[in-house]
Amino acid sequence: MAHTLRLTVNGATYEHEVEPRLLLVHFLRDVLGLTGTHIGCDTSQCGACTVLVDGAAVKSCTAFAVQADGADVRTIEGLAADDALHPIQQAFWEKHGLQCGFCTPGMVMTLVQVLERNPDPTDAEVRAGIAGNLCRCTGYENIVEAAMHAAAAMREARA
Repeated sequence: MAHTLRLTVNGATYEHEVEPRLLLVHFLRDVLGLTGTHIGCDTSQCGACTVLVDGAAVKSCTAFAVQADGADVRTIEGLAADDALHPIQQAFWEKHGLQCGFCTPGMVMTLVQVLERNPDPTDAEVRAGIAGNLCRCTGYENIVEAAMHAAAAMREARA
């Protein structure tokens, strides 16, 4: 039996009939065409599918779309504003926080939550915040450096 799903994604409101078993990642990618959210492991282990649901980092491969009914969802496509990269995206570019890029959308979205909750983290706090996201290429050093750079830029922008 289909369910009418109403939610906001990256500032736009959507209403769709969905099957109750449809995963949020498939709704975003297949229904809305937002393919920046990657499907990695399908078991909640890698974090490539991480999006923000009402500000909380959620692994969308293990969340049903109907669980996001009424929610505000933010994907990697919703971060840049007025053709300017989000500070975390910019920091990933400047500090080489990515190699193959497969984990990057989930890593960036997780860091959005981390830095919104703690605008002045230590390296250890950044590492703890991204512990649920796997990267097979970078060794994490440049990701942490990018996160620290972004945190500084975000603090400066607030001042």
